[in-house]
Amino acid sequence: MTTLSARPGPRADAGRGALLLVLAGNMLIDALEVSVVLVALPAVERDLGLSTFGGQWVMSGFAAGFAALLLLGPRLVARWGRRPVYLAALPVFIAASVAGGLTDQAAVLIATRVVKGMCAALTAPTGLAIITTAYPPGAERRRAVTVYSLFGAAGFTAGLLCSGALTGLSWRWNPVFPAPVALVLLVAGFRLIPRDDGPAPAAPLGATLARHLRDGPFRRSAVCAATLNGTYLGLLLLFVHRMHDQWGWGSCRTALALLPACLPLALALPFAGRMVGRFGTERLIRAGSAAAALGCATALTTAGSGTYATGVLPALLLVEAGFVLSFAALNLQATAGIPAEHRASAVPVYQTAVQLGAVLALPVTAVALGAGRETALGFLTALSATGALVARTRGAHAAP
Repeated sequence: MTTLSARPGPRADAGRGALLLVLAGNMLIDALEVSVVLVALPAVERDLGLSTFGGQWVMSGFAAGFAALLLLGPRLVARWGRRPVYLAALPVFIAASVAGGLTDQAAVLIATRVVKGMCAALTAPTGLAIITTAYPPGAERRRAVTVYSLFGAAGFTAGLLCSGALTGLSWRWNPVFPAPVALVLLVAGFRLIPRDDGPAPAAPLGATLARHLRDGPFRRSAVCAATLNGTYLGLLLLFVHRMHDQWGWGSCRTALALLPACLPLALALPFAGRMVGRFGTERLIRAGSAAAALGCATALTTAGSGTYATGVLPALLLVEAGFVLSFAALNLQATAGIPAEHRASAVPVYQTAVQLGAVLALPVTAVALGAGRETALGFLTALSATGALVARTRGAHAAP
């Protein structure tokens, strides 16, 4: 890919700023896709005749599509180039968004979510790769990656708020509203995304997986991230149904009630580098995993509470504290000990593990909910405790 000048003039600066906004904007809508259907799930289940188990596939379908294509994505990019793959994924994303809002069939809605996850698996890592090529190493690249990551963290919060507002009109707006934004990004992308210099060879997939899974710190970081993500989304699924089904809360009130579970990470992310520099990845990962486990245990022990302040809020704050403490530390530690020439291939493997945490945890949570809320919370507590135990494994994470 063409690298922009290390000493850009004002026009080049403006061009790179616009490029960053396009790539970060796409990261935002990829991230909000995770939360945009969350508050709408009870309405979707009611209108399409789904059980809680069927409804959770609207959420986990996106994660499944994401996980399914993450490992194949780099090979597609190696063959066709970053720009073509990135720009081809956006029209498919737009079409799937519109189809999801128009359908009356649950299977079609879930299928569109899987397709959108596959598109995100192409755009998210490819957008980051474009940034690392367009910005020279050093402070400029770090600032660009920080902005990119911040948009991703803010996307979950934005999706949650939009989900609350749109569900009050009709849940069908929830899958559709990212489409016009993606269309604007597509038009801008055709103009701003630089062309590739040429295809690059891709390492065999089997060898790539074997190399990274043999690495103990990488493997343990991936397990901790997967359990954290699965625990988090499973807990939110339970709380949404509790607030809607048991307490009769509307979509806007439910969305606002879940803000403590996402807003702190968006606010803390710009300071994550300082936290890692001061405390090291090992202590942050252990503390974050312990906070998430404590959050689930708190939810389990207060399952009979009839108030938000005692039965929901403490658990939300503790699990979110787990993200604030360990999110950046896990991302950094996953590749800290991997040689530079293999780090690009390690990131999709790590991200696949994160998505698989949701793909595996959400269906089990929904099935367990059929046996009672305590059973579902017991499963999530055990899952988060597993992550905390892995985080405390001796030598699991070396300080950077």
